[in-house]
Amino acid sequence: MSLCQLAFSCQRERLQAYLDGLIEAAGHADRRVPMENYTKGLILPIERKSVEPMAACLAPGNVRQMHQSLHHVVADAAWSDDALLKQARRQVLPAIRR
Repeated sequence: MSLCQLAFSCQRERLQAYLDGLIEAAGHADRRVPMENYTKGLILPIERKSVEPMAACLAPGNVRQMHQSLHHVVADAAWSDDALLKQARRQVLPAIRR
């Protein structure tokens, strides 16, 4: 495995650990895939980070369904904002303090 591949693998594992924490805080396993897709959309190298262009990149053959799923994550999902923010702080603050 090259150094570049190793670094990418490490970053993927760190991102997955971060997402796992957020998904746990969200309270429902069925939110895993939509939250992962939304996060991938935010990372995409596209100019607009709204759900429509993200959906077009993530699922070019099924934009409508992906759009609906992404929109639900940001607009309609019923989870505790406080729980998600607490989890994000728990994971991010130690790295910032280092």
